[in-house]
Amino acid sequence: MDARRIVESLVFSAVRKKVAEWGEDAEVSVSLEIPRQESYGDFSTNAAMQLAGRLGRKPRAVAEEIVSALREEDRRGRFASLSIAGPGFINIVLSDEFWREVLTVALEKGPRFGSSKAGEGKTVHIEFVSANPTGPLHVGHGRGAAVGDALARILEFTGHKVVREYYINDVGNQMDNLGRSLLARYHVLCGRSAELPEDGYRGEYMIELARDFRTVVGDRYADSPEEEVLSVFRKEAGDRILLGIRDDLASFRVTYDRWFAERDLHDLGLVDAALVDLRERGQLYESDGATYFRSQALGDEKDRVLIRADGRTTYFAADVAYHRHKLREGYTRLIDIWGADHHGYVPRLRAALRGLGEDENRLEVLLVQFVTLIREGKAVQMSTRSGEFTTLREVLDEVGVDAARFFYLLRSFHTHLDFDLTLAKTQSRNNPVYYIQYVHARICSIFREAEAQGKTLTGHPPLSILTFPEEVRLMKAVARFPDVVSECAKTLEPHRIPFYLLEVSDLFHAFYHQHRFLGESPERTQARLALALGVKTVVASGLSMIGVTAPDRM
Repeated sequence: MDARRIVESLVFSAVRKKVAEWGEDAEVSVSLEIPRQESYGDFSTNAAMQLAGRLGRKPRAVAEEIVSALREEDRRGRFASLSIAGPGFINIVLSDEFWREVLTVALEKGPRFGSSKAGEGKTVHIEFVSANPTGPLHVGHGRGAAVGDALARILEFTGHKVVREYYINDVGNQMDNLGRSLLARYHVLCGRSAELPEDGYRGEYMIELARDFRTVVGDRYADSPEEEVLSVFRKEAGDRILLGIRDDLASFRVTYDRWFAERDLHDLGLVDAALVDLRERGQLYESDGATYFRSQALGDEKDRVLIRADGRTTYFAADVAYHRHKLREGYTRLIDIWGADHHGYVPRLRAALRGLGEDENRLEVLLVQFVTLIREGKAVQMSTRSGEFTTLREVLDEVGVDAARFFYLLRSFHTHLDFDLTLAKTQSRNNPVYYIQYVHARICSIFREAEAQGKTLTGHPPLSILTFPEEVRLMKAVARFPDVVSECAKTLEPHRIPFYLLEVSDLFHAFYHQHRFLGESPERTQARLALALGVKTVVASGLSMIGVTAPDRM
C-alpha cells in the first residue's frame, strides 16, 4: 500500500473528470511533492497550475474545481483537509485513519511491506566493480560495490529479475605487465637480478604474491627465459589476485550471479562477430594499417581504433562485443556502474551500440564519484601495505562491514564522498549507522520486556487509540517506506534509503524519550507495540536493502 500512489490516483481521477466536463482534450499529468514544512500538508500538487496554462484559465479557479472533484472522489474519507495555497498549489492532509490503515498493511505484510510488482516481466543486468585483476580492490571500488549491490537488492524487492555480473579484463598488455612484475619479484627472491617493467605493478602485494608462489614452486623458474614462463606468471598473478577480489567482495556481502572473462569473448568468437557486424553495416574503415570505427559520426568526439596495425584488437573492441552479447541475451535493461574517471568512455560505447543497430536506451551508465578517507578531520592514506592506494580490505578491517556499506551509501554517488573513518567506528548517536541499528535493537528489547510482563502483541491491536501527534508522525514515517523504495528503483539512487532510515530513527528516538511503550493502559500498550513493530519492520527492511545488519541487541 503506497500512500503516494493512492493520492496520485485520486488526484488524477479528479483532474481527468474536470477536463472531461470542460470538454477539453488537454493531457492530464499529475505529480505529488512532500512539502518541506509539515504545516503545508502531507502532499502537494501543482496539477491545477499545469492544467491552467494549457487551457488558458486562472490557476486558482482550476484548483478550486479540482478540490471540489477530489472531495467527490474521496468516498472513503481519506482526506482530512484540502486547501489551495499561493498561485494554485493544492495541499493535501490525509486523515489519521488513513495512516492507521497503512500501518495495518505494514503489520500484515511484514518483511514484504514496500515490495511491489513494478518490475514484473523485466530483466535487469547489472555489471559493477569489474576491477582489473592486477591488484586488490581499493577504497573507490568499495563505493561501486555498495552502490551496485544495493541497487540489485532494491530492484529485486520491486519485482525485477536481476543478474549481477563481474566482467574480468584478463587479456592484453596489462596482464602481460602483471606477469612480468611477478616474474621480476620472483627472480629477486631467488637471488637473481631483475628490474620491474616500466609500466609494472609495484605494490607490496606483488612481493607477497611472489613469496607465496616461490613457496609452492621453489626456484624452478629462477633461470627460465621470460618468453617461456610469462604465461605461467601471468596466470598465477591474475588467478591469485582475482581470488583475493572474490574474497574481499564476499566479506563485503557482495555476490555475483556470473563472472564473465574477457578471454571468453575471444575464445567464443564474439569479438570477431561484433567486428564483422560493424563491417557489414559500413561502420569500419582502414587507415595506416589499423581498423577504425566511425564513432565520431555517431556522437563520439573522434573515430576509434578497433584493430591495431599489428593485428591485435583493442580493449574497446572487446567492450563493444561484450555489450553486444549482453543486449542479445535479451535483458530489458543493462546497468553499468563505472568510476567517474570513465565518463569519456560513455559516448564511444553508445556510438558503438548505435553503429550495431542496437537500442542504446536499454543501457544506463552510472558514474560513481571518488572517495576521500578522513581520519580526525584530515584526509589520509592509511595503507603502507599496498603501496599506492588504500584497499577495501583495510577499510573493512578498521570500521567493519556495516559501517563501510552504510557510509558508502550515505551520500548520492553523483557527488564526491568524504568517508570519515573516525566517525564510522564511533558507537554513539553521532554515528548514523549505529544510531539506526540502535532503533532496531531497542525495539527488540521492548518486545522482550513486554513478553516478560505478559504483554505480548495481539492479532488486532486498537490502532484507533494512536492520536498523539508523535504517534501519527511515526505512522506517517512507516507509511512512506513503499514510496521511498519505489523512488529508489525509479531513479537508481540507493542513498534515499539511508536518508529515510535516519528520519525514521530521529522520530523514534524522540518518541521513546517522550512516551512509554509499556506501563500505559492495556489498549495503548497494544497500539504502541504495533507501532513499534511497524517501525522495526521498515528499519530492518531498509537496512537489508543496503546490505547492513539489523541487530537484536547492542
